[in-house]
Amino acid sequence: MDSKDYKDIIAADPSAPFDDSELSADERARVAAFRDEMQALDAKIKAALSVPIPELDLPALPPIDGSKEAGANVVDLPLRNKPRLTTPVWLGIAASFAIAAVLGVRFLGDQTVYPSLAAEVVAHLDHEPYALTVTDTPVAEHRLVKVVGRSGAEIDTDVGLITYARSCVINGKTIPHLVMQGKRGPITLLLMPDEMVDGAVPLSGKSINGVILPVGDGSIAIIGEREENLSEIEQRVVDSVTWRI
Repeated sequence: MDSKDYKDIIAADPSAPFDDSELSADERARVAAFRDEMQALDAKIKAALSVPIPELDLPALPPIDGSKEAGANVVDLPLRNKPRLTTPVWLGIAASFAIAAVLGVRFLGDQTVYPSLAAEVVAHLDHEPYALTVTDTPVAEHRLVKVVGRSGAEIDTDVGLITYARSCVINGKTIPHLVMQGKRGPITLLLMPDEMVDGAVPLSGKSINGVILPVGDGSIAIIGEREENLSEIEQRVVDSVTWRI
């Protein structure tokens, strides 16, 4: 994981504990500063929500005269000044706008709302093009175990040559983003233990083909080059991944 991964985790829950031992001293300082900023925003939201808003106090109207005399059905209302918002009311309105703005920055930020899980998975590939490197150097075992284990998943290393492992965010959840080497090039695996699909969901793009496969209570996205025959590895990948209860 790098500082961006930790910032994603903090943005989702500024009070959540995490281990930043993988980061350099400079990165830890930046992540700590970001966490302080997000916690300060949470404090502002809490303070805004605690602003008391008084009930609207309307003057009592005089009783209506029920006599049948001419003009009896006309009531002279007391003259009232133009209503003015008191300071607490203004604070309440300002707080509402502040909350909307803060939540918009915190939860939307540079994230896009996608129409489907498939659309988000395909778009996610553009975020890390450097992961799709042809190489025969496996990712460090301790990193693979840490990235996969953080999501509550396990993967058998016999699945193939895994050359990349990083925690990423899909649909607001931190999941393992792995890359293994295929016959035509790198193949991306997204392990999503909390994303259920009813059946196989095909994925297609300008130069890719892939599928999201249901696995227990979750799913796995497998994406490769357009010429890659994914059917040769799909079952092997599914059989290699388990979710921890």
